[in-house]
Amino acid sequence: MAKYIFVTGGVVSGLGKGITAASLGKLLRLRGYKVSVQKIDPYLNIDPGTMSPYEHGEVFVTDDGAETDLDIGHYERFLDINCSRKSGITSGQIYSSILTKERRGDYLGHTVQIVPHVTNEIKEYMRAIGEGQDIVIIEIGGTVGDIEQAVFIEAIRQFRRELGVGNSVSVHVTLIPYIASSGEIKTKPTQNSVKDLQQQGVFADVLVCRTTAEIEIDQEHRDKIAMFCGLENQEDVIHNRDCRTIYEVPLMFAKQNFDTIVLKKLNLKTNQCDLTEWSQMVEKLCDDSLPEVTVAIVGKYVAVADAYISVTEALKHAGITNNVRVKVKLVEAENIERDGAAAWLKDVQGVIVPGGFGNRGIEGKIATIKYVRENQIPFLGICLGMQTSVMEFARNICGLQDANSTEFAPDAKNPVIHIINEQKNIQNKGGTMRLGLYDCQIKTGTLAEKLYGTTAIKERHRHRYEFNNDYRAQFEKAGLVISGINPQANLVEIIELPTHPFFIACQFHPELRSRPNRPHPLFKGLVAAVAKRLPRQSEFENL
Repeated sequence: MAKYIFVTGGVVSGLGKGITAASLGKLLRLRGYKVSVQKIDPYLNIDPGTMSPYEHGEVFVTDDGAETDLDIGHYERFLDINCSRKSGITSGQIYSSILTKERRGDYLGHTVQIVPHVTNEIKEYMRAIGEGQDIVIIEIGGTVGDIEQAVFIEAIRQFRRELGVGNSVSVHVTLIPYIASSGEIKTKPTQNSVKDLQQQGVFADVLVCRTTAEIEIDQEHRDKIAMFCGLENQEDVIHNRDCRTIYEVPLMFAKQNFDTIVLKKLNLKTNQCDLTEWSQMVEKLCDDSLPEVTVAIVGKYVAVADAYISVTEALKHAGITNNVRVKVKLVEAENIERDGAAAWLKDVQGVIVPGGFGNRGIEGKIATIKYVRENQIPFLGICLGMQTSVMEFARNICGLQDANSTEFAPDAKNPVIHIINEQKNIQNKGGTMRLGLYDCQIKTGTLAEKLYGTTAIKERHRHRYEFNNDYRAQFEKAGLVISGINPQANLVEIIELPTHPFFIACQFHPELRSRPNRPHPLFKGLVAAVAKRLPRQSEFENL
């Protein structure tokens, strides 16, 4: 039977419960345990798939096509695992499942209530993620005291009772504020948050106290927190200060024996934990002596950095391998429409046009792609970035001035990107969308083959519109290389320009499969190409 760790948060939102869960999971994985992680979001949406990135950041897609919270991306990157649709739960999913069962007659005419029906449904989801695992970490979104979170806290209370003593641990993440005028840290908000949790029947076993980098929680304050919050001893108070990078958090936790404390409470062995490789990766990531390169992400949701968090993290991973520090410049596509690409991109060494939906900023993305193509700037297009690359090539190389996507111009005379309602011979996991993992066959002798080192790959998708094969011969004659194809439905997956130093675009989302210790080949290749543009080029000739 799996052991369970429940991660809740208090005082304020945004304290990093996801990073806490991911970091603890990393340490437990390094100690040899099979660990799965689950995020519970109390909102009523079925999933974040239809939510604006301004609301909830990026939508992270799993192999099986689930549209999930961005914390699932942190779990995958830290633990180096592939999550599934079991890894994300919302209130919307819970209530939708219950109402379906009620209409079907599963409850045999009984009154359907929060307790036991809703809490039982939540517990079933919790049990499902634990199948075949040693330890399950479950993060509850929101803040203790939120109305929408209460039913999940009640489910935890019941589930911990059913699991029995020594089979679960409650980790509560709180804020320790600093009052500059008096030079004091204040523990009262943490005490009150723990009391709110206790009033709902859940007693915290470990507290993770969040502070800024300059704050130190001394022995006196640890003892005070432990006493007022009902902890066994002051070692159960873990200090989580701001770090140089999120990937440093597991190292900080390890120094405070966070993982061994949890394992002892779960009556599990504290096997050896080798952090050497992870430590080396963090030090390289934070090495200020490495040369810096700037890569622009030209998107339409740049006001919220989390909208492109997997892309920015994938760039960091690639920087580690290529011995450079990658500075990300977020550029609003509409600004390029207004001011021109040169005004915003003249100081960058590489450019990414990421995914997205809707017409806003499209002409700015096309102008960006024209600029990087003409100025030989390393470029990676992702999803919509590939589609706008096709549109730019059609207009400016093939002479199809009115080339467009039917997403933006349903009656376009030259619909080089269009929707395929019936995709024959292909499993469509997302209704009208391609969601999740699909095959891609790579053409030999191409940049894609060089980067991947193979001709058969699988990548994750999240899109509705496709390359129009009616124009394929015309594009290839004009010099565009179709280097990746989905073999089941003959859909274009990768395009490239062989006359360009590095110009490649893909229909899928490579950022979703990148890892700190194993950067995605497309990002690794992009950053290598960018690094070669530095003044000391000879250092990067063999990358």
